[in-house]
Amino acid sequence: MARGELTPQEIENRKKISANINKLIKEKNVSQVDIHNHTKIPKSTLTGYVKGTSTPNPGNVQKLADFFNVKKSEIDPRFKPMPNNVVPILSSVKIPILGDIACGDPITAEENIQGYRDEVADTLPTGNLFYLHCKGDSMAPTIPNGAYVLIRQQPDVEDGEIAAVLVNGDTEATLKRVKRQNGLVMLLADNSKYAPIIITPDTPARILGKAVKVSFDL
Repeated sequence: MARGELTPQEIENRKKISANINKLIKEKNVSQVDIHNHTKIPKSTLTGYVKGTSTPNPGNVQKLADFFNVKKSEIDPRFKPMPNNVVPILSSVKIPILGDIACGDPITAEENIQGYRDEVADTLPTGNLFYLHCKGDSMAPTIPNGAYVLIRQQPDVEDGEIAAVLVNGDTEATLKRVKRQNGLVMLLADNSKYAPIIITPDTPARILGKAVKVSFDL
């Protein structure tokens, strides 16, 4: 099977998810705009779910279930409980890989999906998740060159945590440790040969999310 090609079961899941969401929209008499305003799921992403052209991640399934006040299984058949006489098989989900992120000199952030990585659903944190592919050695040895970093989308992180950060007018992304000291916010590399990036009104930054897992292919 070609990379990125859906299995018959994945295609069937998309059809069922689409049908379930459309049914709930009709029953609850709501619009996609209503769903977007409440869940903050991007409108284009919602359209993909409604049309059956994309599959929601576990975090968005939970958001949709909360909005419609139903169980997750009424949105996504992957969450239906197994019969008592069936040995459960851990379900996997595909986490999108967004454009490369620099571990060194920032590079232009490409928010196009480059592929997917399979993860066991039960091992994932809640929330919107995506992978970023790292280049460079500024975060070595914590994050080696070529690693994939799982990011949980959130607007802030605790002091000392690693975050994916948009800089240079939201046009470039970098992966750094966030440090606050004496009223200053700094983006620090774990590799000491890289100088800190100081955040000021003239050099603003915006946190995309928190790094929660690092993996790489041998």
